[in-house]
Amino acid sequence: MKLISPPTFMNFAHRVVRNPTIPSLCRTLRTSPPSPATPFPITAHGPPPCPPTPAPSQHEERLERRRKQAALLQQSQAIRANSKTKSSPLRKRFWKEVYTKEIPGEGIQVFLDSRPVRTPSKEILTIPPTKPQLASAIALEWDLLVSAQQALKQHLIPLTSLTCRADDIRLQDTKGATKTRDEIVKMVMRYLDTDTLLCWAPERSASDQAHLEEQGEEKESLRQMQIRIAQPIIGYLTTHIWPGVEIKPVLDSNNIMPTPQSQPTKDVIRGWVSGLPAYELAALERGVLAGKSFLVAVRLLVEWSEEFQHLSKNTEIFGVEEAAEASSLEVRWQTGMWGEVEDTHDVDKEDLRRQLGSVVLLVSGQVHVQLHEFIDDEDEDDDDDANFANGTCAEQGAYIIVRMTRS
Repeated sequence: MKLISPPTFMNFAHRVVRNPTIPSLCRTLRTSPPSPATPFPITAHGPPPCPPTPAPSQHEERLERRRKQAALLQQSQAIRANSKTKSSPLRKRFWKEVYTKEIPGEGIQVFLDSRPVRTPSKEILTIPPTKPQLASAIALEWDLLVSAQQALKQHLIPLTSLTCRADDIRLQDTKGATKTRDEIVKMVMRYLDTDTLLCWAPERSASDQAHLEEQGEEKESLRQMQIRIAQPIIGYLTTHIWPGVEIKPVLDSNNIMPTPQSQPTKDVIRGWVSGLPAYELAALERGVLAGKSFLVAVRLLVEWSEEFQHLSKNTEIFGVEEAAEASSLEVRWQTGMWGEVEDTHDVDKEDLRRQLGSVVLLVSGQVHVQLHEFIDDEDEDDDDDANFANGTCAEQGAYIIVRMTRS
């Protein structure tokens, strides 16, 4: 084989690169002259560093993790064994019977055997003698508890918690303290400017109109339904509760910012709320927080409160069902058009009625309670009776008080 001299090889590579039609077969090698390292003197003092240790393998890490898990499991088993032998007093129910007893000159008290139920402030819970149904409902709450530990959870004794709230307001009123009352008044007045009952939707949008046309339905718009539900409530309040007061919707058809009520309207309503008795004020707070509507809560309150029995009543009773529908009108309209989310809308619907039922139980006086059929279909009566027996008293009140008639 004939060797090519370096100059000849470089000329050949240059010609190949310069000719674009011939693919590149080689490339130029570049080198640099070597530079020797410059050693520096050792200036460190002390012992030499420790030799590096090898990192633990994945197998060793897995074994160590399993040893720790086994130790934690043994500790948990030991704790469970000790808890079975030495049970906490809160795990047991220390009472056998629950009953109510009227104390002359004081009111009705709920007893656990011989111990009266007390408020968080250690005061004996005393219910007005005109509210025997409230005392019976509280007694039923405590009778459904299976341990003393459950009594520490407010969601298991909702009526007891609500009554304790009202009793604390009453005790503060006797002492001349108004801190809690002022906080409640300030909170509920904030809902007036953004009341659910006064937030009317714009006219029917193009998407809603197209959806209804596809289904071939003639249905009133959400705004028309809101006006139809709100006008009787507003008319009753401005006639019997706050005569001469003007309540206007907070949203018009072309605006998304709420319009506040006039200052004279706020002053009149604030003065009325500030003068409510303790039980009515606690019930109003619960109703406003439950339905997000100040006006609906006031309408339900004056319908059932024993303090407003002197007002002329309509032929149609404004009960829990009417208040719940007025508070959740937009949700009901949207779910009727687009469908309901399971375990969300249905749970919220029942919880709203439960809380509004506790409002009725708290403020109503001596009344005649008529148990009504829950659903007209007889096939579902057994399920409703089971739900009634297993629910809390506030949940039961949401059903049994709807058709309460005044004595």
